[in-house]
Amino acid sequence: MQELNWATALPLIFMAVMGLSLMIYVVLDGYDLGVGILLPFATDDEKDVMVSSIGPFWDANETWLVLGIGVLLVAFPLAHGVVLSALYLPVTLMLVGLTLRGVSFDFRVKARDEHKRAWNRAFSIGSLVAAMAQGWMLGSYLTAFSHSGLSLAFSLGIALTLPTAYAMLGAGWLIMKTGDALKEKAVRWARAVLWPMGIALVAISIATPIVSPNVFDKWFSLPQLIGLLPIPLACGAAFFAIFQVISKPRVVAAGYGWIVFACTVLIFLLAFLGLAYSIYPFVVLDRLTIWQAASSTEALVVILIGVAITLPAIIGYTIFMYRVFWGRAQALSYGAAPPAEAAVRSP
Repeated sequence: MQELNWATALPLIFMAVMGLSLMIYVVLDGYDLGVGILLPFATDDEKDVMVSSIGPFWDANETWLVLGIGVLLVAFPLAHGVVLSALYLPVTLMLVGLTLRGVSFDFRVKARDEHKRAWNRAFSIGSLVAAMAQGWMLGSYLTAFSHSGLSLAFSLGIALTLPTAYAMLGAGWLIMKTGDALKEKAVRWARAVLWPMGIALVAISIATPIVSPNVFDKWFSLPQLIGLLPIPLACGAAFFAIFQVISKPRVVAAGYGWIVFACTVLIFLLAFLGLAYSIYPFVVLDRLTIWQAASSTEALVVILIGVAITLPAIIGYTIFMYRVFWGRAQALSYGAAPPAEAAVRSP
């Protein structure tokens, strides 16, 4: 147990900032990655509305990833070296996917009809590649970057199943942000991915303590086991609530479709809290603790000043952006169309 003083508290503060940034990123960028994954299953007109629903948000959502990785770099340089060296290939693939999404987003709205389909396909592929790369990174991180057969199978399993969770977030987002036929289709998509997502989360929850003895000891020792029971129970309740809403179209039509997105976010948050508990006090599981990986106290003090300015600014901007652009999405339009004909987003 570390004695709590300024030198030991600063690494904890930066770990909390990094964790908060990555958690917000997974939720916010998760839904727009999910929308991209679902894009091939929509009609051409519906694709325009789907892209419009994430248009004002997707680029800013990735700011949280930059902040999280930036904190890892400057506050925990030893961990940054270990993590990025071990995950060089999946990180590269993730960046390729995110870049492909960004390029496709801009070009699809200006492309001729014969090229627009290719850009839509590229947007969807970029979303899927980024989601799968993040799943592989999570699996590798939880197994302390082991290259055993079991660890690689675990990482592959998360890489294949994380897109279903993102697709569930995306479907919930579309239920809130769209109407009429597309909303009904989003409900059907939610039904299609709910059980794969649930099975994947249960499988990951079972496999994680198997591949990591440290996680097993933290979860299945008394009295910790009793104290941690609310996490899986709350996840089960949220899953049941989602199932009830998407199984009853009248509930969605009555304006309660937001429950799908809210409960999916709750599952993500609870999973993140469980993960944070599992790995603490390590930055790199079983290899580097928070204090071993941290920069000097003097450096952390200087970095804290920058974070104290940057973090509130990002939070304020994010809240302001969602307030301004909240409302039902319509097809995105660029060009010289008259104002009465141009599609606009509800404020």
